[in-house]
Amino acid sequence: MVRGIRGATTVEKDQEDLILAATEEMLAEMIRNNQVKACDVAQVLITVTDDLKAAFPAKALRRFSGYDFVPVMCAREIDVPGSLSRCIRVMMTVNTDVSQELIHHVYLNEAIQLRPDLVLTDKGEKV
Repeated sequence: MVRGIRGATTVEKDQEDLILAATEEMLAEMIRNNQVKACDVAQVLITVTDDLKAAFPAKALRRFSGYDFVPVMCAREIDVPGSLSRCIRVMMTVNTDVSQELIHHVYLNEAIQLRPDLVLTDKGEKV
């Protein structure tokens, strides 16, 4: 079965090292919390808000062992007035037997406000 795993995070500045570090942290949480193996990932779509231009956040995925051949693409998020700024969003499409309600989506930093109902505590429980 194919499932989507969502992730989002923010950075303080449009700076390459910050974008890559935040993206790497988010992806690591998504992979760990859902026990994802690279061979089960069909694709990864990463979007950024218009105020982030210093780096392709997809570059962060290449830091993970085994992810060399996973298709990944970056795109711009829709520029909705009043939306969260300096935001990086991810949709990871995976093959899994896990039911949809057991998928652990990851929201970090200011992106927590996007889906507080899906944020997990340190103990792995929903807030």
